[in-house]
Amino acid sequence: MDLKALQDTPPWEWPRDAGERFQKILIDHQADATDRLIAAELAGDLTVINDDLADALTRIIRSPDELEQLRARAAIALGPVLEQSEIDGFEDPDDVPITQRTFRTIQDLLQKLYFDNSVSKEVRRRILEASVRAPESWHQKAIRAAYSSGDKEWVLTAVFSMRWVQGFDDQILEALKSADPEIHYEAVEAAGNWGLAGAWSDVVALVDDAATPKSLLLAAIGAVASIRPAEARSVLADLADSDDEEIAEAVEEAVGMAEAISDEDDEEEEEAGNEWID
Repeated sequence: MDLKALQDTPPWEWPRDAGERFQKILIDHQADATDRLIAAELAGDLTVINDDLADALTRIIRSPDELEQLRARAAIALGPVLEQSEIDGFEDPDDVPITQRTFRTIQDLLQKLYFDNSVSKEVRRRILEASVRAPESWHQKAIRAAYSSGDKEWVLTAVFSMRWVQGFDDQILEALKSADPEIHYEAVEAAGNWGLAGAWSDVVALVDDAATPKSLLLAAIGAVASIRPAEARSVLADLADSDDEEIAEAVEEAVGMAEAISDEDDEEEEEAGNEWID
């Protein structure tokens, strides 16, 4: 199995035994270091992750004998399945590729290691970035500490985490003014995720500025739809016919999402009105 080739292959086209192969490489300490890094990255995909793969990843994360980069890669790989578990819950075992017991084991381990100062900064950052995708009570304190640390890398991790954990509107608005492009990008994503009204002027300015980098523009397009869905079509009109196919598709998707949100709001208002009349 050529792991590098699989990085450029859609997961639904992977061989049926891909997950098993990833696991064998992850638990083989004699395997090529680059192969183990790639296997850790791919093992987190929802098409292959299961209890066994999650166990292989957590064993790497907890082991101080493993390379820092591999431990960090293994931690971040668990993010998608934690998020899926948070969204779908465990009422139907078929909805989530890991069991509730494995989910709890992962989260408990990540919390323990995050507060272990003997664990490297890089690994702890990735632990926080993965675990917040299924928010827990300790995340609020961890994010506040990271944001107020003054360390640019920790601030970046904190603003990324604010996309998943509520209660940081002021910090997100502050981060929107950051001169650091990565922090700025994460702030736009977070503002869009929470439909943060105070971010509106900053987001529109990005959409209207022809010099906005493409990745940041795509984030701003999505944020427009979330913050003021009723105005999304008019604000994004000039970008709808962009020669860049990715930008045009992002606008189409954002407008569709905005209209769906508006329809839901109208239905809720109508239901509330009917209840008042009754």
